Amino acid sequence: MSSRPTNSTADTTEAADTTGASGATGAERTVRERSGHLFPGQGDFSVGALTRALGADRSGVLRAAVREVFAEVDAVAVERELPPLGPWLLGPAPPTGRDLAQAPTGTPQLALYGVSLAVHRALVRSRGAPRVLVGVSFGEIAALTAAGAFTVSGGARVAHDLARVLVTSCPGGLTLLSCPEATAHGLFRAASAPEAVVGVVNDDRSVVAAGPLAALTRVEKTAADAGITAVRLHLPFASHHPALHAPAQEFAAAVRPYGQRKLAVPVHSAVAGRAYTDADDLAARLADCLTRPARVPDALRRAAGHGDGRVGALFEAGTGAALASGARATLPGTTVHAPLAEPGFPW
Repeated sequence: MSSRPTNSTADTTEAADTTGASGATGAERTVRERSGHLFPGQGDFSVGALTRALGADRSGVLRAAVREVFAEVDAVAVERELPPLGPWLLGPAPPTGRDLAQAPTGTPQLALYGVSLAVHRALVRSRGAPRVLVGVSFGEIAALTAAGAFTVSGGARVAHDLARVLVTSCPGGLTLLSCPEATAHGLFRAASAPEAVVGVVNDDRSVVAAGPLAALTRVEKTAADAGITAVRLHLPFASHHPALHAPAQEFAAAVRPYGQRKLAVPVHSAVAGRAYTDADDLAARLADCLTRPARVPDALRRAAGHGDGRVGALFEAGTGAALASGARATLPGTTVHAPLAEPGFPW
């Protein structure tokens, strides 16, 4: 494995591409000034959604963004001895989720990171730059890159470093529970699973439990007995768990030498419970995603009210729609789109 380069000035800074199209109309400027982009975590990544969206993209905006972003991500993939993703994703036989999962460690994470940035870039070009960004768990890396804190290649290195720590040092799993947070805590008690914790609050109807596999198995059985849907996520690790302090420190130490840049766009963190500032040690704050819970509704509400006017439109910068669904439930009256999950979305 090669040494870790720093965030070189030769790398592309994503925030440089967030000025929007030139000659925007008044309506387009309003969209730009009042929109926000949502960057999801790892639990809702669908390669099929990307493939379908690329096939339906008559404007070519999405395909161009994917090609450009992965040209930089793939330089890091090769550096880290991983297969290049751009030609694979854009080729005649794109990978399935299983293909990515069976590829070398870090491949799925680089794919999600790159696709999130590509969706963000395509939205900027077609609809103007957002006024605010929201990062949820792993999605914070892409959100911070979109805001200019990391270059595209620098963020890719951060994403790969996190993947290595997750797979090698974060045993356990994650289970989606279709119940409120208080009910989840009751399930933990009833299942005699004190090691299980609420890692993510998606909305007032669903949470993600994190913990050792044996504890999650007991929680899932108890949930089934209570008529509560429980689905184990296809992720071979735990996160958002206080027992992961040592791996979190390892991750922070690995990525801190890359440095960070000024934020060009506010980034609201579902873990930090606030918007990041230039005074934040972003390596430490990203490491918090391994040990602290993410509360998505709170982050959405703060982002929607950011600045001197309410954000009127939110766009999920990922392949799924779970984060967009939570935004609709949390912020009624706000226009919410999940572009890759909406057939015929106009780029």
